[in-house]
Amino acid sequence: MKYKRILLKLSGEALMGDRNYGIDPKRLADYAEEIKNIIGKGIEVAIVIGGGNIFRGLAGASNGMDRVQGDYMGMLATIINGLALQSALEEAELQTRLLTSIEMKQIAEPFIKRRAVRHLEKGRVVIFGGGTGNPYFTTDTAAVLRAIEINADVIIKGTRVDGIYTSDPEKDASAIKFENITFKEVMNKDLKVMDMTAFTLSEENDLPIIVFDMNKKGNLMKVISGEKVGTLVNS
Repeated sequence: MKYKRILLKLSGEALMGDRNYGIDPKRLADYAEEIKNIIGKGIEVAIVIGGGNIFRGLAGASNGMDRVQGDYMGMLATIINGLALQSALEEAELQTRLLTSIEMKQIAEPFIKRRAVRHLEKGRVVIFGGGTGNPYFTTDTAAVLRAIEINADVIIKGTRVDGIYTSDPEKDASAIKFENITFKEVMNKDLKVMDMTAFTLSEENDLPIIVFDMNKKGNLMKVISGEKVGTLVNS
């Protein structure tokens, strides 16, 4: 295996499956199976999930809601998704821990770096909920921040497209895929990989990002094995 400890970033929308809203149990079960396969290879897995399938703070703000309130609602949405994924992983007979940046003792542990690392070392899947715990920051930024804190080898961003393209391949049939691209090239070409705060943080800490299609069975294992799947962003 090319990587030992990974941070898997999933969007909230990924959990919807073919639905227009909410959580698709089958999609959760599929993801749990993919994660179980790499855990079986001794990979340490941490996960950050977005909350866009339930609520987006920015969307709320655009409709007149206070941005800070909206962002906190979005953070709570990520915790709901975290609980759903935790349940699916445990159904697949994996040990898990849900750690949150917002303290809620009844359902999750507070995020403490050393505790998170210890869970990973014991083979538990660690899910980070609540984003960074601060408004105005996305779950992309939370993913990079947590990856740095736990000394992850790579950030693996699961999407519904198979990498980074010159433009949106779902809208532009002539879009060209990048196999490898540098941080500077992404910024120069203004490609939308992550928000700029997250991306800059990743570049400054020399933390590579792999963008790939999480919905294709076996892809996660291929990425971990070092096969050329998706797009690799590095220095």
